[in-house]
Amino acid sequence: MPMTKASGLHRSFPDLPNIAPLDTLKDYENYVARLAAFQAFARAHIELMRTGIRRGYVPPRVVLEGIEDSIQAHVVQDPTESVLFKPFEQLPESITETDQRNIIQAGRAAIVNSVVPGYQALLQFMLDEYIPAGREDIAASSLPDGQAFYEHRVRKNTTLDLTPQQVHDIGLEEVRRIRDEMDDVIRRVDFQRGFREFVHFLRTDERFYVDTPEALMKEVALIMKKMDGQLPRLFKKLPRTPYGLRQIPDHIAPKTTSAYYFPAAGDGMKAGFYYVNTYDLKSRPLYEYEALSLHEAVPGHHLQLALQMELDLPDFRRFGGITAFIEGWALYAERLGLEVGFYQDPYSDFGRLTFEMWRATRLVVDTGMHYLGWTRQQAIDFMAENTALSLLNITNEVDRYISWPGQALAYKIGEIKIRELRTLAEQALGPRFDVREFHGMILENGGIPLDVLEANVKRWIAEQAGVS
Repeated sequence: MPMTKASGLHRSFPDLPNIAPLDTLKDYENYVARLAAFQAFARAHIELMRTGIRRGYVPPRVVLEGIEDSIQAHVVQDPTESVLFKPFEQLPESITETDQRNIIQAGRAAIVNSVVPGYQALLQFMLDEYIPAGREDIAASSLPDGQAFYEHRVRKNTTLDLTPQQVHDIGLEEVRRIRDEMDDVIRRVDFQRGFREFVHFLRTDERFYVDTPEALMKEVALIMKKMDGQLPRLFKKLPRTPYGLRQIPDHIAPKTTSAYYFPAAGDGMKAGFYYVNTYDLKSRPLYEYEALSLHEAVPGHHLQLALQMELDLPDFRRFGGITAFIEGWALYAERLGLEVGFYQDPYSDFGRLTFEMWRATRLVVDTGMHYLGWTRQQAIDFMAENTALSLLNITNEVDRYISWPGQALAYKIGEIKIRELRTLAEQALGPRFDVREFHGMILENGGIPLDVLEANVKRWIAEQAGVS
């Protein structure tokens, strides 16, 4: 099951110009070779999915709806219209004119003879075979051995020995706690009606929205520049590798979430990038962007992953990681904004809480849909009732959980564990607790399972307590 509307080679391959090194003639030859290999790559995936159909391993049909749009975008008549042609528009001056002409011609040919036919084959297969074969049932437990599979997904993604029911109950408890804090914010701004009316006000009042992608990117850039200046208050060691901002490409923006982070290159030749979704600006309220930006860039994903790449670790640890740690850290990073002057606007603080609530509701709806018999609409309704996320974001998120069983559990479980360990350290060390030292210790081994992290923290506390 390698493809859904939210993920797969049809979406990842067009990122190749942003990932591959493109500085020398050899780099361009490698790039062309990848383009030329795409058709075989796509056809191999088609055979894999046909095997899935025969064996009963297919995604729910709902997470395939609209997938044809993100495939059709790459079936172009003119190869220069392909996003994969962009690197040929301006080649390095170090490449001779003759070599430039040859490599451009080779690139055109690879797009015409491999990329376009590969996407055409994917499109035809999706329309004729895969989408019609999609499951009506959304639950992972409806797959062959599905109940045991989902129980394993829970353990894998949390790195803890938890059952789906335990995770569900933790989620419900967190939803109640966060809802109380959200109600406090509503009272603080003297809003005279209830929670649902307040959320409707947030979703519809023009003050919370901008009219152009450029205006949204400027707002995000200002938030990040402010946080850059506060990082030394929280960390002794910062990554050498910088990060930048980019808009999510148009061909995937309608079917993807509000933002994501793309890691830097391990050799230091490419920065990390925080991608922001500027599609449907009426679904992108400004009060969300402090929390979202701290999560995706600094002190969240970029800071943690860039530091991890600079550690002296085996490559599988430098470039891989444990989702519960990585996403738990990024959610914990959202809350760090409270310690350095963010969320002064109560609406932005409500945005922080609705993002935390978003991750708490994941515990409820993921286990609900995949293990406890919830419908897709039940999950959408539960998130709509408890968060201020736009309905477009909620629907895209629920479909993501359907297509990626258990992954969404990692965020809140990881954050709960990191906060629990920080509280343990603060209580044990009292005035000797140093948040910069604590964060350095948390990050010094890269992404690790939560039980290993707990053992490390307890050992660190004992070491600190023994210092005279």
